[in-house]
Amino acid sequence: MGLVFNCVYLARGGGRFFDDLSLDLRERRIGLVGDNGSGKSTLLRLANGLLLPERGEVIANGRHTTQAGRGLHADVGFVFQNPDHQIIFPTVGEEVAFGLIEGGQTAAQARAAAGDLLASHGCAGWIDRAIRDLSEGQKQLVCILAILATEPKILLLDEPFSSLDLPTRLSLSARLARLPQQIVMASHDLDLLHDFDRVIWLEKGQVRADGVPSQVLPDYRAHAAARGALMLESGTA
Repeated sequence: MGLVFNCVYLARGGGRFFDDLSLDLRERRIGLVGDNGSGKSTLLRLANGLLLPERGEVIANGRHTTQAGRGLHADVGFVFQNPDHQIIFPTVGEEVAFGLIEGGQTAAQARAAAGDLLASHGCAGWIDRAIRDLSEGQKQLVCILAILATEPKILLLDEPFSSLDLPTRLSLSARLARLPQQIVMASHDLDLLHDFDRVIWLEKGQVRADGVPSQVLPDYRAHAAARGALMLESGTA
């Protein structure tokens, strides 16, 4: 059923940010691009109810975010840019099992399910590993699996690969490509979005371009190059 933004208004920094924003997001893979402060993270937070619109409505898989409460998280999973902002338990197994226990499983059932999920993603034997011993890429994978354990219909990712090296980014990207969930991902790594179904370019809270990657990404890349050149000339880069 996807995500619907209907005439959304949201103020930020003392002024209008999203003003009459309307989007119908049904495609399986949707990328968000834009400069810092363009609205990518804000849009994702509206989609999972961390932010609520001041006017208009956001509907996620048929649920109005202003009314759904905790039930929204059964349908919409959110992965933060920094895994340390998401992880709350000392071991991998506890982190992955937490959402299952919150959903009503016993601790034993949740631990068994967490072990099965880890094994299915090439992480057999991780269940008792300490989070502090993991690399940044491994921690990011644990965050993704902890969300997937609850079987959300929609997966939102906010710059999930920004601190990862290239092999880890490519590995995690391949894992995401195989998932059945609808994915909406904000990313500065344009190469990761080239095979997505749709890309939306946000600029100062407005949609500047919206279409297939082959149309939107070259235009945004050219914009970024021109802006970078201006910053270099002005000495602000």
